[in-house]
Order: sequence, then C-alpha cells, then structure tokens
Amino acid sequence: MPSPNPDTLKLAKDFSQPVIVFGIARLTGTDAVYLGCSDFKVYSADLTATKFTPKELYSHESYVTGVALAKMNLISGGYDGKLKWCDIETGDVIRTVDAHSKWIRKVIASPDGKLVVSIADDMACKVWDAATGKLVHDLRGHKEKTPHDFISMLYAVTFSDDGKHLATGDKTGHVAVWDVKAGQQIGECEAPVMYTWDKQQRLHSIGGIRSLAFSPDGKQLAVGGMGKVGNIDHLEGKARVEVFDWKAGKQTAEFPGDKFAGLVNKLAWAPDGSWLVGAGGAGEGFFLFYDVAAKKTLRQEKVMMHVHEFDMTDDAKEIVSVGHNRITIHKLG
Repeated sequence: MPSPNPDTLKLAKDFSQPVIVFGIARLTGTDAVYLGCSDFKVYSADLTATKFTPKELYSHESYVTGVALAKMNLISGGYDGKLKWCDIETGDVIRTVDAHSKWIRKVIASPDGKLVVSIADDMACKVWDAATGKLVHDLRGHKEKTPHDFISMLYAVTFSDDGKHLATGDKTGHVAVWDVKAGQQIGECEAPVMYTWDKQQRLHSIGGIRSLAFSPDGKQLAVGGMGKVGNIDHLEGKARVEVFDWKAGKQTAEFPGDKFAGLVNKLAWAPDGSWLVGAGGAGEGFFLFYDVAAKKTLRQEKVMMHVHEFDMTDDAKEIVSVGHNRITIHKLG
C-alpha cells in the first residue's frame, strides 16, 4: 500500500506541557505512550484521553533522555548513566543497571523487542538482552576526543528494519555501522559538515550527528544534524540531512536546508521508502519531507516547539512529536 502524501500533513492535537519531553515510546497498536522528561521523571499517557494528563511512573536522578518499549518492558535511560526496566502492566521498576559512566543520550529497542541499545558520552554503544538486562555487546567505534582534543559525544543510534544492523553517530560527523549478531563494525560514513569548531573565539564546538535512519530495504542510511555555524553559542546552522550508500561509505543525496535553522533530531522513512521525514528545531521546530530518489524537498512545515523526538505509526498516518513544553499529533492521509 502506498504511503500517505506529505502534502496531507495537518495538526490534529496540541498539548501544552510544563516540562521538556526528550523521549517517547508508543505501545504498538494502541494510544498508550511513555515519556522521558526534563524533571527526571518517566510518565505514561493516553493520547485519546479527554484531558491529557500524563501519570508519573518513576524517576531517574537527572534528565530522562531515552525511553523504549521491548514487549511489555519499558526501558529508560538518563543523564545519571542508569538504565531502568519497568513492567508496564504493574508499573513496577524491576531492574536498575549502572550502564554508562557518562550521560546516556538515547535508548532504543530492536524491531523484535529482544534487544535494547543505549548510547552515551562515554562513546559506548551497549547492546542489552531486553528480558534479562544482561550486556550482549559493548561496541566501541567512536573516538573519545574530537580532532581538536575536546570531549566528543555519541548522539544517535538506529536499527535497520530487519534488526540485523545498527548505526551510531557522533559529534564529529562520524557514523559507524555494526553487525548486531557478531558485534562487529562493518561500515562507516562521514558527514563532517555537521560539526563546527570555533578555534578563535570560544575554543569549543557544536553540532554533530543527531539522528539516523536506515531505509526500509536497509541499503541507504539517512543522517541528520545541521550545517556549519557562525556563532557556536546558538543553533543557527541550517537543518541538514545527508543520505549514504552505507556499504560503500558514499554520500548519495544531500539536503543542506534553506528555510529552518537547528538540529534534525529525528528521522524516519515512509514504509514504502517513497519519502523521508526529519524533525527538530532551534528556537522553533520543523518537519522536513524529502523525496530521496529525486533529491527533492517535498515539504517544510513549522512546528510550535523544538522537536526532540517523534513516533510515527507503522502506516505513517500519525506522527506524535515531543519537545520543549509541548506534545503534538499530526495526521497524514
């Protein structure tokens, strides 16, 4: 079945929130969502409730920057370096793991729900057994320092649709691709334009790869961030997306951005691969839709918040976005 046309995108609901929401996970086939927030808490919520009132489940010791669902387990990660497992049927925290020595940036689950992956600023991508919490792989393919000897960060991670491959992206624009079963690196790509270093005024850097997405057939890898920045104290670079033939390590498409500034924090492909959507922001947020095959921008839509994450349904007919003090639901088709 063809994916819905991006021209049909429209705002359906808009919820104000007192916190920044960094992560969202949706229970497949339902309107139940789970949120990781800036008040150190994890919440559950019903998107169809008459009054949208998230319910507190449990807390971390700092920002909750990633949430993922692996069957009936909710796994969250935060700046405290911990991963927590919660049984969503009982609401009980059943496991806490000291997973990383630095800030956790993202937590995702494999398509079959058997694995959970966390990435952090210790530059490790760790693969966990979702049922037992045991470490399966500790993947290290990113340097701890930038070329100018500053601390680097590991921002982005994604699974391929078949669950066989992982991709990770860091602050300097380096992407590593991994064989999940073997726990070995099998490819790499470079997107250096997404990294800016100021050697004269501030002696620090900004940018990095903030989102990754394999195409449905697994052959292409989309990379999101922003272009070069003048004043590195602000997210003033243009939203930027590059697409790679990851096996060849070769860029095949480039979308440098011409309207919105800020980071592309999330990427997703239409189920049939006909388009790619990115979302993110700076002072304000955006959706960006691309026809990758034609190397054409299809639509650029303003969103009334800096988008940190979104969940798109399997049929691409609904996108739930979270970010700075808002949650929005957009419909397609």
